[in-house]
Amino acid sequence: MTTTTSRVARAALGVPFLWLGYEAAAEPGGRVAAAADLGLPRAEAAVRFNGAAMALGGAALVTGVLPRAAAWGLVASLVPTTVAGHAFWKDDDPATRKANRIQCLKNLGLAGGLLLVASES
Repeated sequence: MTTTTSRVARAALGVPFLWLGYEAAAEPGGRVAAAADLGLPRAEAAVRFNGAAMALGGAALVTGVLPRAAAWGLVASLVPTTVAGHAFWKDDDPATRKANRIQCLKNLGLAGGLLLVASES
């Protein structure tokens, strides 16, 4: 990728993590119950920490500060987020199952984009 294209791509990829991570850290809400269902001790603190990690990783991507490390960290943060929040395989209701499958696939696509950033030299 060209340098400009790479910067724009990193910014586009980083903004959702920055925004949504901040929201999760500031107001964990229903995410706490999902984290507790995974058996995480101190579920609220775990949700806030994961949100803060996402916000910082997103900010790092947007600004270009250690983008490869940020991308790896964001991939790692997507795993618990996806398993806790979008476990479509557990849903009985077809509409809920479909919505969670869409979110799970979206997260898979985000992970793919992050892995591309992580692989840049």
